Amino acid sequence: MKSALIGLAALAILLFGTVGWLVMSVDDSESADGTVAQSTGRSTGDDSGASATASEPPPETSESEARHASLGEGRADVAKPAAVDDKSTAAVEPSPLEGLKISSQSWRRGGLGSKALVTFTLRNNNPYAVKDVEIACAFRRRDGTHLTDRRRVIPGEVDKRGRKTFTAVHVGFVNVNASKASCTLVAASKS
Repeated sequence: MKSALIGLAALAILLFGTVGWLVMSVDDSESADGTVAQSTGRSTGDDSGASATASEPPPETSESEARHASLGEGRADVAKPAAVDDKSTAAVEPSPLEGLKISSQSWRRGGLGSKALVTFTLRNNNPYAVKDVEIACAFRRRDGTHLTDRRRVIPGEVDKRGRKTFTAVHVGFVNVNASKASCTLVAASKS
């Protein structure tokens, strides 16, 4: 009984803390594009044109500016940092995937038939080494219907203008009805 009361009290504290945090974070929240979120205090029942509250801010001011104005502090002008156009200053660098290719692949079962072990050769035509290659393998039945997908990040590095064979890489557990697999490259990073 005592432990149930302690658990209930802890749950209540957690609930009130979460609600308090949400209320505090909503006050000064900004949207993703950098503009300050605004709330409208429109009333739905009366169309007399009277405002809902006497101190409601005009549409072009934010809630925080209205709070400052109601305290007598005046409008606070906040300088926003100038946006830097990254595309014009830096050359667009090609993705490491553009020069990476799976030249051969095969798969077999392991672990009492539930593990998919993939063997594949990566060919790197990039002028730099590539590491942490991620592959996605799609498994199908004999008739071609899709069963499951598995993804795996392959640790290791493929040298520049070279190739490397990865043998019996465990990509995940598969359905026992899977008979075909095809793997594609998803991501890679420059070494």
